Amino acid sequence: MLNNIIRSALFGLGMLLCAPATAQDPDTFVGPPDPVILPLHTGAEQLELYLPQLKDKKVGLVVNHTSRIGTTHLVDSLFNLKLYLSRIFVPEHGFRGDADAGEKIRDGLDPRTGTPIVSLYGKKKKPAPDDFTFVDVVVFDIQDVGARFYTYISTLYYVMEACAENGIPLIVLDRPNPNGHYVDGPVLDMRLESFVGVAPLPIVHGCTVGELARLMAGEYWFNKAQNLNLTVIPCENYSHNQRFDIKLKPSPNLTNPLAVQLYPSLCLFEGTSFSLGRGTDWPFQMFGHPDLMSGEFRFVPRANAASKYPPLDGKNCRGYDLRYMSIDSLRHTGKINLEWLLDAYRDFPDKGQFFLKNNFFDLLAGTRQLRFQIEDGCSEAEIRATWAYDLTQYQILRSKYLLYPE
Repeated sequence: MLNNIIRSALFGLGMLLCAPATAQDPDTFVGPPDPVILPLHTGAEQLELYLPQLKDKKVGLVVNHTSRIGTTHLVDSLFNLKLYLSRIFVPEHGFRGDADAGEKIRDGLDPRTGTPIVSLYGKKKKPAPDDFTFVDVVVFDIQDVGARFYTYISTLYYVMEACAENGIPLIVLDRPNPNGHYVDGPVLDMRLESFVGVAPLPIVHGCTVGELARLMAGEYWFNKAQNLNLTVIPCENYSHNQRFDIKLKPSPNLTNPLAVQLYPSLCLFEGTSFSLGRGTDWPFQMFGHPDLMSGEFRFVPRANAASKYPPLDGKNCRGYDLRYMSIDSLRHTGKINLEWLLDAYRDFPDKGQFFLKNNFFDLLAGTRQLRFQIEDGCSEAEIRATWAYDLTQYQILRSKYLLYPE
């Protein structure tokens, strides 16, 4: 009897789902509901999760122009909530994000809140003990782009170490990684440690800043890491595979989401004699050189607000225009494009002048081996084979600290 009732109910449900939606529109049927897409919230937007830890505390902030809740800067939001802001620590490109790459950042005062500003770029990359004299807790909130040589994560590393050494709790407000859907490139040889490579990460590390903080602390990659009181406020409704386009330029020469996607592949050219379009309206969306023997695209770098001293300033460069590439197709490849670099070297007439003499290419690559492989004419497959073991080991390590599904 009970089985008959269940079968009748299921039959009735099936008839309901297959029936016309309305008598007036017999061709419209009820299908499965559209998937519910939950809104993504950054760590900074979830004030209720971290404000209790800031109440009645002297707060230091590691921020730049990307540190926003909606359209309001985090500094202004917390100041309006009557929190005591005692220090603002700023990374490369400055508090407002308009300083050129490599430009000296100066200490000062925030004119809106009167909070002292301490530069963490230039000779001083790490907060000094005196900088924490009036600080009870530090909050880090900066948008990263997911490449080892993008120096905001180097600032994170040194801030973590300084907090650990001085007994200052650190709260990381997490943000999505626009290149968080893949991991690629050689893992840093720590003999080449520099500000464009402070930890044994591959070029594309596949972590948010919150996950990186957990990884660097959990693996004791900095002094007194075991002493760090670390809190990460995760993003809500984020996964590594979802596309995330940064709304604000994270730095002056990453002007749009396409440049952010191309950056991990093209930044290696910064260690060569080539231009990447600094001094044009489309930096990191082209590459070329006056002596290049291939490419139909022409461009002339000239000093501008984003690049005061662009490589090959005023020179007519021949090369390749990447402005019309599809972001989705770039994401689908899930790897650094090495062919651009290999082809450029092959088509450059004076091989001895291809790499800069200061060995900056090695610092960016995180290894000397890649430069030797390019000079020896190795194929992409041969080069990638030498990365495989270290990348596998890194992936295993990374998996222990992930906060979001892949």
